[in-house]
Amino acid sequence: MAEALGRSFLDFDQEIERREGRPIAELFRTKGEPAFRALELELTRELAGAAGMVLAPGGGWITVPGALELLRPPGVLVYLRASPEVVLARMGHSSSLRPLLSAPRPLTELRRLLAKREARYLMADHVVDVEHLDLQHVISSVTRLAPGSRER
Repeated sequence: MAEALGRSFLDFDQEIERREGRPIAELFRTKGEPAFRALELELTRELAGAAGMVLAPGGGWITVPGALELLRPPGVLVYLRASPEVVLARMGHSSSLRPLLSAPRPLTELRRLLAKREARYLMADHVVDVEHLDLQHVISSVTRLAPGSRER
């Protein structure tokens, strides 16, 4: 997506792992979810003035009070909507690396998280249904929404 838009990219989880020197799962285990969310908020504050970036916060980022407001405006939030079943299938084995999905029934947990978070997700500037889209179609759909995009 960032490449298609000619912009820099930052994945929140990767950046937090880099800064903390350990995996997200370990941070959750040793410090807990509230401490991780505080790290997300700190990173969001740092990025609030950055222009033209594509940011990829995790699914729980939207629940951090004040985080969304730090980026909007001028930030544009896009919710890539898919059913929990499709999300889990696309994650494959990597779902076990997600701290909140390491439960015995990850699909049940995904459904619970979606029910809890969906109202916040729907606060996005754009909702793109990606249930039946491959990666190239997702990129195409989202790049058309971006201010100053270079359509391909």
